Amino acid sequence: MTLIDSSGHRMSGATARSLEAYEQGARELLCMIDDPVASAARAIEASPEMTMAHVLQAWLHLLGTEPDALPAARAACAAAAALPADEREQRHVAAAQALAAGRWREAGRRLEDLSLRYPLDTLALQVGHQVDFFRGDSRMLRDRIARALPDWDETVPGWHAVLGMHAFGLEETGCYAEAESAGRRSVELEPRDSWAWHAVAHVHEMRNRPHDGIAWLQPTRAVWSNGSFLGTHNAWHLALFHLELDQTAEALRLYDEAIGGTASSVVLDLIDASAMLWRLQLRGIDVGERWQGLADRWTPLAGAGNYAFNDLHAMLAFVGAGRRTEQEAVLESQQQAMERDDDNATFTREVGHPAARAAQAFGEGDHATATTLLRDIRSTAHRFGGSHAQRDLIDLTLLEAARRSGDTVLAHGLAAERLALRPRSPLAQRLARRTQSRARVTSEQRSS
Repeated sequence: MTLIDSSGHRMSGATARSLEAYEQGARELLCMIDDPVASAARAIEASPEMTMAHVLQAWLHLLGTEPDALPAARAACAAAAALPADEREQRHVAAAQALAAGRWREAGRRLEDLSLRYPLDTLALQVGHQVDFFRGDSRMLRDRIARALPDWDETVPGWHAVLGMHAFGLEETGCYAEAESAGRRSVELEPRDSWAWHAVAHVHEMRNRPHDGIAWLQPTRAVWSNGSFLGTHNAWHLALFHLELDQTAEALRLYDEAIGGTASSVVLDLIDASAMLWRLQLRGIDVGERWQGLADRWTPLAGAGNYAFNDLHAMLAFVGAGRRTEQEAVLESQQQAMERDDDNATFTREVGHPAARAAQAFGEGDHATATTLLRDIRSTAHRFGGSHAQRDLIDLTLLEAARRSGDTVLAHGLAAERLALRPRSPLAQRLARRTQSRARVTSEQRSS
């Protein structure tokens, strides 16, 4: 007899024990907490013939963009493909195989079609949502979930996660009031839903409301950081709010306590650490030897070349630490990536490689080259993934590169642009004053 999961889907090859372990892992993934990999392993141990247990294991190894996890993901895909499966399960297998082969667009489309047919499949919704995020497809972040909403309500297990995902998609498409409402409701329903906490943090970042962001995250750290995959990332958001208020000492303290000082070698954590130190350094803050420890953890990944967004953040660490050999390893791995026929070749060619070269040029004091490279990609940077908040680093670096290169007209324009978006921001106000003053001096020199 084929067993049925809590959402009404058939589970080929499942036993009562394996289904229980699978559903625990799926719930953990929905909240991004605890150890869903261990839960998936228990499901496979209980029933090696359970197709979706192998599928879950594959998705878990794919969504972290860890290069060392790819062999395990591909093995899980192969195991699932060799087992009996109904149409829904077959669609999962095909989508996971596509992503394991680096075909991000195909995986996203296959998951889109799966969710249209099976809107209560939370695993398909969630992994599709993550694929949209890694591709920087803000519209699909919203619309993939919106399409499923008519089939959902509070009586269906996982409703909190659907709300949280929709909240993030709404935020990335500028629907901030609706996003905050959905995210807060998600957290009310499930206080450990990490993605929902994260969605509301993004709302406060994009609305430039750092005080509200601190009020959202600071008193509740014990809740959203408890066993969460996003504990580091939400701490990064908290540090960003303090940085926006010029509270650099608190941002550094959070870095040491919960971002870079944890010594995590998880790629997603390394990205946050690089991004925070780079922002601090752009402000002229002395970060001491922090770059060295971070660069040490990035070094084994210097030649990975499997995801362009990661490459940029590795380069930031190697530039900050003055590691020329590792910088060249990143660029060489990108050259090799661009020769392949997977989607990362496009991510790298269009955004990742010029961004990495710009970071290197900035570190070498060639600010004119950095400016040229960053101007060319700033409007299309979403194509290599990440969120608006994460990609803001490109705009900040461009503004500083323009200022240091002596392009006072561009620097003043970029600062004015930022001030228009963030009129209450101390940094934006300071940049506008500084660049306006410099632009006026340059204009006077020319007229005389």
